[in-house]
Amino acid sequence: MDAAVQTWLLDELGKDTDLADLEQRYTQLRSARAVAISVVRSRLAALRGQPSTVNVSGVVSVSYTESIKAYERQLAALIAGEPPAPDDPADEDTGDGFGIIQLVERPRR
Repeated sequence: MDAAVQTWLLDELGKDTDLADLEQRYTQLRSARAVAISVVRSRLAALRGQPSTVNVSGVVSVSYTESIKAYERQLAALIAGEPPAPDDPADEDTGDGFGIIQLVERPRR
């Protein structure tokens, strides 16, 4: 794992993320995006395994539902390819495909 990949992972997952764990996952998965998805899925599973709301009447009320939603949004973005990782394969346009052009009539003057 090079410095650019490590920086990207720390930016996505937080500065307090264990570097040894990231290195091990990167060695196994060979992709920064796959590592980030794996870590976010682990964190989401840990949150889902606990009660999402804890209430002590008149003392404290804690809810993790917004954290769960935030991890779900982050996971969806990572799966969709956002933000681009430094080791993502480059999209190369080979020119073998075709495009579609929609012709729209201009209003008359």
